[in-house]
Amino acid sequence: MKISTAYLFDRSVNQMSSVQSDLAHTQAQVSAGKQVISPSDAPDQAAAIQRLKSVLNHQDSYLKALTTVKARLEGEDSNLKSVSDMLIRAKELAVQSANDTLNPANRKALAVELKGLRDQMLSLANSRDSNGNYLFGGSRVKQVPFAQDAIGEVTYKGDQNRMQVRVGEQRTIPLNRSGAETFVPVIRTDANGQVSARSFFGVMDDLIAGVTNSDRTAMQRGVGEMDNLLNGVSLARANVGTDLNVVEQQTQSIDETKLTLKTTLSNIEDLDMAEAITKMNKQMLSLEASQSSFAKITQLNLFNFIK
Repeated sequence: MKISTAYLFDRSVNQMSSVQSDLAHTQAQVSAGKQVISPSDAPDQAAAIQRLKSVLNHQDSYLKALTTVKARLEGEDSNLKSVSDMLIRAKELAVQSANDTLNPANRKALAVELKGLRDQMLSLANSRDSNGNYLFGGSRVKQVPFAQDAIGEVTYKGDQNRMQVRVGEQRTIPLNRSGAETFVPVIRTDANGQVSARSFFGVMDDLIAGVTNSDRTAMQRGVGEMDNLLNGVSLARANVGTDLNVVEQQTQSIDETKLTLKTTLSNIEDLDMAEAITKMNKQMLSLEASQSSFAKITQLNLFNFIK
């Protein structure tokens, strides 16, 4: 092999270029705080990082879904609590109206309050969430669930379908609730043994009419039926509470999963700054040495060694 001035020059340039490239890469790592700057640096490691980030994004989407479901459930629970309180008051009025000491005028005054409670409960049954969707219409979230006609008869217009929201790889939670399962009808048996169902608001209307007209039979029946309506709403609240517990548990599970994933991602992706800075300082010293050697080599000529 021939050794020439050009050979020594090229070798020094290549060495200095290599050291500069390594230093630039380390500086980029330190600046970003990451081990992998581009996929070509470590393809396997880069692929693992992308997989972990994808899984984390899925977990974030599940948490957003859980937040939406939780807000809706809390709205349902708040409304149903108000309905429960109103039913308790309605029963008190029904018991009071059946008292023999009251005259028709007194009962009509109680009927006015009962009518106000009934209208407030109807308003709550037609409540919407923050997105403008009806809470108790089943899957028909854009249609008024309890519609009132010209004569005041209330009819349920929703359905009993429940939409499922994915909140985990193998977990779904129902998003909506059926008004028919929340504001449940009352089963009546007449004197002939015939069984029929009377809607939630139909029961309220019958009680109001009975109190207004001082119909003792209707008032006494209304006292018992208020308990039936309250039991239905209480059961619906219990179901809402169960769903809220599931949301809380699933949220906690996802938070723990995210913590594990972030720890794993940090181990793969994040840079050991102390080690990287030490490495960078060594590379800077090596570069300075290469530059110093190059400066001396450029001043040499092989003829200087010929005697």
